[in-house]
Amino acid sequence: MLTKFAYKKFLIVTLSLIFLLIIYLYPSRELKNIETTLTYSDPVTMPIYLIDDNNLVSRFEVIKKSNDIDTEILEVIENLTINHDNAHIPDNFRKVIPENTKVLSKDLNDGLLKINFSKELLNVDKNNEEKMLEAIIFSLTEIKGVDKIMIFIEGENLKTLPHSKKVLPNILDRSYGINKVYELDSMKDISKVTTYYISKVDGYSYYTPVTTIANSQNEKVEIIIEKLKTSPTYQTNLVSYLTASAELLDYEILENSVNLSFNNEVLSLDGDSIIEEVKYSIALSIRDTYNINETIFFVDNNLIDVSFI
Repeated sequence: MLTKFAYKKFLIVTLSLIFLLIIYLYPSRELKNIETTLTYSDPVTMPIYLIDDNNLVSRFEVIKKSNDIDTEILEVIENLTINHDNAHIPDNFRKVIPENTKVLSKDLNDGLLKINFSKELLNVDKNNEEKMLEAIIFSLTEIKGVDKIMIFIEGENLKTLPHSKKVLPNILDRSYGINKVYELDSMKDISKVTTYYISKVDGYSYYTPVTTIANSQNEKVEIIIEKLKTSPTYQTNLVSYLTASAELLDYEILENSVNLSFNNEVLSLDGDSIIEEVKYSIALSIRDTYNINETIFFVDNNLIDVSFI
């Protein structure tokens, strides 16, 4: 019994020493903390123009999938075409290009986009043909590098609207107007001004442009500011956040920019900035009316903000 006990004890001690030796000699492994940084960036969007619940062609932001201009042109048309990937378009907006319309060819040269559609484009409802044209013009010319367009149907230049037979300019750009309102008393001193208002639906804000054709001898920037200071009477759902007490004291229209000088009533409640809705309503209106992308805001001769669209 003693011999067996001694042997067992010896075996246990020996195994323990071997185990400790293995632990000592075995190279330790350092656990390295691998830091994984997750970065989130807001998706890049692009504006297109759809018809809203008030039957107005309005500016809506969609996710932009490509920076290639040729692909972007196709993207815009797809986003305007009925029954094409409607998942990201809210119920409050509807598309305008008839179903199954295809782009047969396109050519972009020196800012002029020639775009050739299939004959399905002519299937547009008679009540929407003008709105469809406005949506196409304003959506495509939002693309940097596209300034004007020519529309073809299976190789033939679209010269008239399909139902009303309204004669169209050969070359179309934003001067064609959108959601047009006519306030004419005569054929003298006709002024065309596009003003961007705010619309809201289900907590979502978006911009709706209105082109007013009226008799006026005033400079167009003055007309824009005055219109934004008063609620439009023809569409009660459109609003402007520019207070009636804001005064345009001076302005300078340059080749590539417009300088606007206001009194301090144009500032937000904190007194240090212009609220986004006011800034972009003015800047978008300046862009479409003057074809100038940079609007510079001054208050009491102090530079407050610069908007480049």
